[in-house]
Amino acid sequence: MSRTAPAVPAPFAAALAVVGNPGNRRVALFQDAVRAAGLPAARVVPWRDVLAGRAVFRAGEHVRIDSPGEDPEVERLLRGTADTTRVEGTGRWYRRFTGAVHAVAEEVRSAGGTLLSDPDDLGVLFDKRLCHGVLAAAGTPVPASPTSGPAAVRTPVRGWEEVRTVLALPGYRRAFVKLAHGSSASGVLAVETGAGGRIRATTSVERAPSGALHNSLRLRRYEDERVIGAIVDALAPDGLHVERWLPKASQQGRSADLRVVVIGGRATHAVVRTAAGPLTNLHLGGARGDLGAAVAAVTAAGGRWEADVLAVCERAAAAFPRTLCVGVDLLPALGWRSFAVGEVNAFGDLLPGLTGLPGSPAVGQDTYAAQVAAVRQEQHARAPVRP
Repeated sequence: MSRTAPAVPAPFAAALAVVGNPGNRRVALFQDAVRAAGLPAARVVPWRDVLAGRAVFRAGEHVRIDSPGEDPEVERLLRGTADTTRVEGTGRWYRRFTGAVHAVAEEVRSAGGTLLSDPDDLGVLFDKRLCHGVLAAAGTPVPASPTSGPAAVRTPVRGWEEVRTVLALPGYRRAFVKLAHGSSASGVLAVETGAGGRIRATTSVERAPSGALHNSLRLRRYEDERVIGAIVDALAPDGLHVERWLPKASQQGRSADLRVVVIGGRATHAVVRTAAGPLTNLHLGGARGDLGAAVAAVTAAGGRWEADVLAVCERAAAAFPRTLCVGVDLLPALGWRSFAVGEVNAFGDLLPGLTGLPGSPAVGQDTYAAQVAAVRQEQHARAPVRP
């Protein structure tokens, strides 16, 4: 009796392409992962070509859309200024960016390629009001917000006076005021109000004598309401999102949160971020914390790391099922007993040197290698088998 040979998956045949800025560290890390997998280098489609209408895509390509940031000319085309430190202009950036990714999607599909992120998903991910509303509607725990959902987009917060009204609501004595289309903490103000009309805002925004706003790598504290109001009024035309400031857990006396990367629906990578103040972004002076200590703190509080922490992030990512990879900012409450999702980031995978969580599909892989592996696995799952 003859035996049938085991089915063998077809080899990875699809070419890879990445829409990005040539020479950018994100593109370089992705290329490293592609080469490490034994695949030909991904074809780089420059953002400049996309925005100029010159981009060409090919049949069979799997196309990754990466961040357009850190290129002055691309910044000028999207925002209207080549000064990459400027805060204003995110509304224009959003309109041009989402228009561009929809154009990319049309070109890729017409050519017979496959996108690794969905243009409609990106449109929601880059509007904090819409994203917050989608997460809340899906039952994902998020901070309370009066600017959540499509209604908030139709009737936006128009300036400081309206923000002041929100701060007077029960539970909003401390709140985050964010640009609706901001990223990397650009334009974020952590605002605290107190007795006697006292107010303080912690932010990376630096206000020039001309009134222009610039991102700084040094956090500032403003306690003059006139200055705070002027900053908010300058940001408001681009769209604002306001949410309750949730007291966060701590690690070694510093406030702590987590960035969890979800690839193909699975939480694969996690890093603890700690800071002396309310903004834990690593480029603003935040530091990587102890993940093992965070897991132990969750367990000591009676929680389960996979079921109570990672599952929340996977639930958040499930709201964007047509996008391969997102980075979820998870806010642990005091005592590590409960968790809320602060944001979901389309380009939240820039965590050099961080390897996958134990038990995840990405053990031993960084975030980029894990995405390449996920694409290969997905293609193998669809491909016919050879007898």
